Amino acid sequence: MKRITAFSLVLLFILTSCGSSKKQLEKGNYAMALDKAVKQLRRNRNDSKQISILDRSYKILNDQDNERIRFLKMEARPENWDEIYQLNKAMSDRQAYVRTVLPLELHGRTIDYPYVDYLPEMVAAKRKSADFYYAHGNELMETKLKENYRQAFYEFLRAKEYVGNYEGIDDKIEEARYLGISRALISLNNRSIIRFDSEFEEELLSINLPALNSEWVEYHIYDPGNQTAFDYFVNVNIRNVMVSPDQTMQKDTVVKKDVEDGFTYQLDSRGNVMKDSLGNDIKTVKYKTLQCALIETIQSKSCMISGDIEIIQGKSGKLEKKDPIGAESGFEWISARALGDIQALSPAQIEKTKTKAVPFPSDMEMIFRCSEALKQAINNAIRSNKRFII
Repeated sequence: MKRITAFSLVLLFILTSCGSSKKQLEKGNYAMALDKAVKQLRRNRNDSKQISILDRSYKILNDQDNERIRFLKMEARPENWDEIYQLNKAMSDRQAYVRTVLPLELHGRTIDYPYVDYLPEMVAAKRKSADFYYAHGNELMETKLKENYRQAFYEFLRAKEYVGNYEGIDDKIEEARYLGISRALISLNNRSIIRFDSEFEEELLSINLPALNSEWVEYHIYDPGNQTAFDYFVNVNIRNVMVSPDQTMQKDTVVKKDVEDGFTYQLDSRGNVMKDSLGNDIKTVKYKTLQCALIETIQSKSCMISGDIEIIQGKSGKLEKKDPIGAESGFEWISARALGDIQALSPAQIEKTKTKAVPFPSDMEMIFRCSEALKQAINNAIRSNKRFII
């Protein structure tokens, strides 16, 4: 039973493969039909249906490629040589692939295609394609346009990939790369009446620049001083810094608590101690009320920094985008003292009484507390506006 099942699976696989390659042929997917036929013929070289599919697909593909090459040559456009090279390479690879199952026999005739040496045509087309890319790259460089420098970079790379012996090709690649990069300088401008120290400003601009950079955009927080021409300026403007005065608020709470305070005997109407069913005296628990005043002192102070981020074009000075930024920090400290019977307080309230008042942070300390939130706001604003720096 197992042998029959295994045979059935193999037969099903063969029939499915055959049908699949035939279906691809009928759809005009000749490359896929050829690939499936070759794979099947490696398993069974006598499969006449697959041989027929291979023969037809191979001839159609080569006819299509040769016709396309003829058209491209008649057009006589220098940029066509890369496609001519790719088409010849495709036919060379296809020939090598099909030869892995040749020769084949189909209805008494031998299927074996004559070998075609595509290498001379490939080498010539590759050289002419490289010449075009090299010349086109030089033409693009002469336009002195940023987008053309970038395209020239890729043209020179292709020229080097195809034919690596052009004089000065590496220098041209490096120059096109350098000129094609857009550089943006991020600067902090304090427009507020509060003076910041250098440590605070450095903290605000401690930005992860590699995470911002892209293939053609570089961000800087310092001017290298080598006459670098910046294409964009990202101005982080701090316009307002508001620090509240030290604020102290007192909150008084009277806490009452009933606790047991001995007992009394329960008397009857004649003044005698009452007994329970077991003959024991009946007692009633006495309570007394403890009272304590909890005096909480709440110290608070706040800081708010606001400003904006401007993205400005380097050459024209045009304002591309302006977004608000801001951050807040707060200080709050609660201390407490008790007046009265402390046993009236809950454990949490007793803990509060162990906390003493502390000195208020200075204005600069409050500003420094804003630095992390402000730095995050700056990062978010730059990231959300990266599309304006191209």
